[in-house]
Amino acid sequence: MSLSPAEQFAELIRKSTNPIILLPSYPSKDVVASAVALSRFLGNQGKQVTVAGEGISARFGELPFLPVPTSVLESLSGTRDFVLSFDTTRNRILSARTEEVAGEFRIYITPEQGTIDPRDFSFIPARFQYDVVFVLGSPDKESVGTLYEESPDIFYEVPVINVDTRAENEHFGQLNLVDMTASSVSEILFGVFSAIDQKAIDATVAEGLLTGIITATDSFQKKNTTPRSLEIASRLIALGADREKIVLSLYKTQPFNILKLWGRVLTNLRWDEHLRLVSAKLSLDDFVRSRTKPEDLPAILDRIKANFSSGSFFAVLHPDTADKVAVVLKTSASEQALRLSKTIDGAILHGDALHFTIPGTISEETEMAFFDIIRKATEGK
Repeated sequence: MSLSPAEQFAELIRKSTNPIILLPSYPSKDVVASAVALSRFLGNQGKQVTVAGEGISARFGELPFLPVPTSVLESLSGTRDFVLSFDTTRNRILSARTEEVAGEFRIYITPEQGTIDPRDFSFIPARFQYDVVFVLGSPDKESVGTLYEESPDIFYEVPVINVDTRAENEHFGQLNLVDMTASSVSEILFGVFSAIDQKAIDATVAEGLLTGIITATDSFQKKNTTPRSLEIASRLIALGADREKIVLSLYKTQPFNILKLWGRVLTNLRWDEHLRLVSAKLSLDDFVRSRTKPEDLPAILDRIKANFSSGSFFAVLHPDTADKVAVVLKTSASEQALRLSKTIDGAILHGDALHFTIPGTISEETEMAFFDIIRKATEGK
């Protein structure tokens, strides 16, 4: 009889020693919180856990009330060895030494007999130090950004557990926990955690999962809130999650620099009635003065969405290079963002935010060009 997904999940955990959790380039707070919960849950099983993601340290800083996992990487470079192998059946190696000179790393080999036949020499990659990969909230491999570019082989040489809620997920894992009816990645993880070992869901695990559900449902106000979401939240509170602390940290207090950036966006807001688009232009000076960076914009766009319920599109334009403007765009419905990602040249969907660039500088002309791109994309022209 075949194993259920929860049983397969449990079996992969049981066999692993060094799991790694990979996050997409622009993870949602649900994904970040679920990574904290999964890391703790695996640690409670005696595993040596690593969490990796592009710019992930800053993302953990957005949830300061949750503990940062012990091992955090922003790159997979240097996590895999390569082996120089010599066939010694006919000619043993007596000694070897290494030396670094003028930008070179040299290996000196002393054979037992004469010289080494080049045919006895081979260069092979060793196995990755990780024995199972968890990918959270990523519709495809490419969405983990530079981590995939650096080490694409990890997706083919190590078992992958893919956890996501979106219909567009490409089911790229050996085990795909993709549930479109779930409110969040955290909700999916709670289901498998409960099936494996509820005793390993301590207060930290519960708080991470509840944080994910609260952020994904906007404190149970979004349409993705279901009776199951509320039931799970209740169970997590019973397991030690502090709902009041989470809500207070998420909604009542904001870093001063984010509030300053929010103020600068409000000053520059523009409304297009025909497109139902709310947009703002920012300069480099806006980021400098508020001590923020473009990675903070998705959170600002969430604030715009919450305050402009009649809008369909919410965007911020800011300088990317001397002759390009970067656009960060969110939509009122996730399927709109997916359609635009397939329509707009060079657009990449990270989490629920669409990122792309357009030629030009921060100007009225460039903003009009952006409006035209959205108009053509929505009208199918």
